[in-house]
Amino acid sequence: MHSRDYIRLEDEYGAHNYKPMDVVLTRGEGIWVWDVEGKKYMDCLSAYSAVNQGHCHPEILKAMMEQAQKLTLTSRAFRNDQLGLFYKEVCELTRSHKVLPMNSGAEAVETVIKAARKWGYEVKGVPKDQAEIIVCENNFHGRTITIVGFSTDEGSRRGFGPFTPGFKVIPFGDADALEQAVTPNTVGFLVEPIQGEAGVIIPPDGYLKKAREICTRHDIVLILDEIQTGLGRTGKLLAEEYDGIEADLTLVGKALSGGFYPVSAVLSNKAVLGVLRPGEHGSTFGGNPLACAIARKAVRVLFEENLIDNAQEQGGYFLDGLKKIESPHIKEIRGKGLMIGLELHPEAGGAHRFCKLLKEKGLLCKDTHENTIRFAPPLVIRREDVDWALERIEAVMKDTA
Repeated sequence: MHSRDYIRLEDEYGAHNYKPMDVVLTRGEGIWVWDVEGKKYMDCLSAYSAVNQGHCHPEILKAMMEQAQKLTLTSRAFRNDQLGLFYKEVCELTRSHKVLPMNSGAEAVETVIKAARKWGYEVKGVPKDQAEIIVCENNFHGRTITIVGFSTDEGSRRGFGPFTPGFKVIPFGDADALEQAVTPNTVGFLVEPIQGEAGVIIPPDGYLKKAREICTRHDIVLILDEIQTGLGRTGKLLAEEYDGIEADLTLVGKALSGGFYPVSAVLSNKAVLGVLRPGEHGSTFGGNPLACAIARKAVRVLFEENLIDNAQEQGGYFLDGLKKIESPHIKEIRGKGLMIGLELHPEAGGAHRFCKLLKEKGLLCKDTHENTIRFAPPLVIRREDVDWALERIEAVMKDTA
C-alpha cells in the first residue's frame, strides 16, 4: 500500500478530529522516522515531547517486553511488584513526597483538579462547592469537557458547553494579575512553566518564583503542568528548576514512558493527595505493572544517557543557530533547552506552508497558533544532527518568497 491508500482509509473510516500532515510513518529509531515509501525524516516534534528518549529506545523496549511476558494488568484491586518501586524511584528523582499514577495527561489534570478542590474543602476550609482554581489565558491542559471549559481557544470550546464552573482566567506571565485574582475561596493556581501549544511562550524571569510566593502567602496550591516541559525537555529535569522553586503539585506524562505506553502522574510535595480516600478516585489501568516497569526505565534512561544535559547543550546550539538565520519572514526565536519556537511575521503566509516545505527536505515539525513553528527533537539529538536541521531550515527560510 502507498501513502495515499492509508490516507484514504483514515479519511473514510476515521473521525476527522485531527488534520495531520500527509506523511504516513511506519518506523522510527532515535531522532529518525521513515514513511511507507521508505523516505527518511528527522522528527522535530517528538510526539509533543512523548519520545524525549528517542523512537523505540532499545532499553525501554527491553523493559516493556520483559514485563509484558510476566504481568501486564491487575487493576488496583490487587497490588503488584512494580508500583512501589515506581513510586520510590520517581519520588527520589523528583524530590516529591507522594505520587498518584494515571494514564493520559488530561487524566492527570482532572486528577489534580479533584484533589485540589477536596484539599480546599477539607484542609483550607473553603465553603462547599465554592472552590476556585486560577488558570492562564492561552493555556493547554487537555481536551476533556472540564479542561476545555477553562480554555481561551474558541476552537476548543465551540459546541461543547455547558462547562464546569470554578475557574478564573488571568493573563499568563503576570504575577500582579495572579495576586489580584486571589479570593478566600482560591484553592489552586494551575499553570504551564512554558506554554507549548500557545507557541512556546516563555514568561518573564522570576515569574514562577513570584507565583510561588503568592501561593504560599495565601495558602494556595501551586500546580505546575510539566507534561510537555518536564523530564528533560527544557534542559532541566523539571522546568521549575530555572526559578529555583518547588511546586506543591506537579503533572508529568508523555516522556514518562518514552512513547511506549500512556503513563502520567501527579507528583505531590504537599499533603494534598492525602485527602483522597479509597473509592474516591482511580483508574483500571493507572499504576499497572507494565506502565510502571516502562516508566521506571524511561526515567532512568534520561539520567543514564545524560539526556537532560544534552538537551541543554544542543538546545542552546540549535537556538543560537536559528537566531543567525537572516530571513524577512522570521519575527522571533525563543526557547529553553530543546523546546524552541520560531515565530513568523503574519505576512509570511502562515507557519503551515513552511512546515510542508521542511517536510519535503526531510524534516518534520508542526505549526501552532498559525504563525509559529515548534522545533522539539528527541533529546538524543547530536550536534551534527542539529547542523543538518539548521541547513534545511535556513534554506527554506531564505528561499521561500
